[in-house]
Amino acid sequence: MNILFVADPLEVFQIYKDTTFSMMREAQRRGHRIAACEPRHLTWRSGEVVHAVIRQVTLTGTEDWFRVDATVTRPLKDYDAVIMRKDPPFDDEYFYATHLLEQAQREGARVFNRPAALRDHPEKLAIMEFPQFVSPTLVTRSADEVRRFHAEHADIILKPLDGMGGMGIFRVGPDGMNLGSITETLNHHGATTLMVQRFVPEISQGDKRVLVIGGKVVPFSLARIPQGSEVRGNLAAGGLGVAQPITERDREIAETIGPLLSARGLLLIGLDVIGDCLTEINVTSPTCFQEITQQTGFDVPAMFVDALEHAVEEDTTVL
Repeated sequence: MNILFVADPLEVFQIYKDTTFSMMREAQRRGHRIAACEPRHLTWRSGEVVHAVIRQVTLTGTEDWFRVDATVTRPLKDYDAVIMRKDPPFDDEYFYATHLLEQAQREGARVFNRPAALRDHPEKLAIMEFPQFVSPTLVTRSADEVRRFHAEHADIILKPLDGMGGMGIFRVGPDGMNLGSITETLNHHGATTLMVQRFVPEISQGDKRVLVIGGKVVPFSLARIPQGSEVRGNLAAGGLGVAQPITERDREIAETIGPLLSARGLLLIGLDVIGDCLTEINVTSPTCFQEITQQTGFDVPAMFVDALEHAVEEDTTVL
């Protein structure tokens, strides 16, 4: 296959942990051809198909980890698979990129994850479809609603809907210290929606990343354990990543949500679970492939490329 990765600049990849790199490496190992571009390289001219300035690359296995074999301008539909792996934030430019990718899809490109599904499943709001798995949660702009929620649950977490890597997450305990100030910071005096959740004390045991690929559950999660006085387990916030077998509750959550979202065009999702509670559904560029593979020996990139090959073959059969 010819596989195009739409991602951040290759030059900024931290290949010792980068999930997109691990996908590329496994794909090349199987003989697939690899190409890459950034969302800013996508172009759609009226009356023409969506195309991009694309680098055809070979992974070298050396310190200079990739070699550019050619730079071409080519329609996205010419590739067997287009994998959208641009990291958050899901800002205006990400939103516009999904529309260009959706047009490419109409022209015949096979895009994973499906662009419309990326838009339809905001990573924090998506959990609200599954109330049986979440801790009490409120989505609001209203400071009064936040105060009532705190009065009911005493120990709460507040977070922006567009945060990533633990950015902008606050905990407010029973004393309510700084609740007003934190709410004003996150909702911009009522102009911005935020999420409030009852604090789940099992965060001390880790914020687990449970991966679902092609509707099937990876049998190990990565528990991201907060360090020191930090309440956030995110690796970007200094959390320690420890791979472990998924629990029965993890499996129940993943086997309920995974096939449903897979049918909507989400080949890869990452579920965040604290204790028994689902806290987030990651769809843009879920990570942790390398950490789980290195610590357990379970080959997550191989499972992903298996699923990609199957999805492309199935789509070709339908066409």
